[in-house]
Amino acid sequence: MKLDARHLEIIAAIVDHGGLTEGAEALGKSQPSVSRTVAMLESRVGGRLFEKNRRPLQPTDLCLALAVEGRKVLAANNAASALVRRYIDGKSGVVRVGGSPYFMDGVISGMIAEFQRAFPDIRIEQSYAYAAELSRQLESNALDVAICPMDVSALPEHLSFSPLLDGRNVIACAPTHPLAGKPSLRLSEIAPYPWIAPPVDSPLYQDLRSILAGIGMIDFKVSFSGGTLASITNILTRSDALTVLPYSVVFMQRRQQALAALPIRINHPQRSLGQMWNPTQTERPSVRRFRRFVDAEFSNLRSTIMKHEQNTLWRR
Repeated sequence: MKLDARHLEIIAAIVDHGGLTEGAEALGKSQPSVSRTVAMLESRVGGRLFEKNRRPLQPTDLCLALAVEGRKVLAANNAASALVRRYIDGKSGVVRVGGSPYFMDGVISGMIAEFQRAFPDIRIEQSYAYAAELSRQLESNALDVAICPMDVSALPEHLSFSPLLDGRNVIACAPTHPLAGKPSLRLSEIAPYPWIAPPVDSPLYQDLRSILAGIGMIDFKVSFSGGTLASITNILTRSDALTVLPYSVVFMQRRQQALAALPIRINHPQRSLGQMWNPTQTERPSVRRFRRFVDAEFSNLRSTIMKHEQNTLWRR
């Protein structure tokens, strides 16, 4: 015999609250409807659930056993309701985020850690790519949000973009580099040193070539190319090489004292770091919460980075 789980909940509520009226109030039901449910259930099981003519209401052994199962049903329903509520509130779920490697490793990864500390039931699925590939993944619904540098004039028609930070590059080196810490530099002073080039398919690679051409360095030695931010940082700290990095990446590495920026003014790219998403796709609550978190983090970080650049880099 299969019993309705809702009927078991009603039995548990009557037993736990001491009467038909009290049980009905606890469940938000009317007393007559609860009475009809009890009568129907007694007919189905072929026995009484409450002793006849006993006041206060006295449950039978069968009723007490059914109440035990009803409490399990009620607990499962409450747990399921809590799960749904956490999902609706954006406190559980999945966020598929992709981004440019240097920014993801140097800037965004720390924010993801803080986000998951606050919302441990949200799983982050992170991947690496550049703007063109990220755009394709957003359009095919393979990603929820991308964080990357973007020239808004090149933004695909069906995607949205929210700037987080202006694109600003610097010539970077190890804090122990012979040129690090000097208040001013001449271009001739950087000419003897080798360069680390970003991956050739990255926008930063084109920035490197443009920057060096802009400061008059046509012939330069590339000692290492490609690699992750971690590998580039390791090579910088063990050599006298130079490279070009976003200033935000250098800024975020300052506590580890892994990178330094040289006070040489260079042209900045016509790009902004920002969040890109597909507005035609339904946005899950967890994704909405993540995007708002990143917006808030950069709202606090943006002015700090700008002040640090002006006060530390250019006022040596």
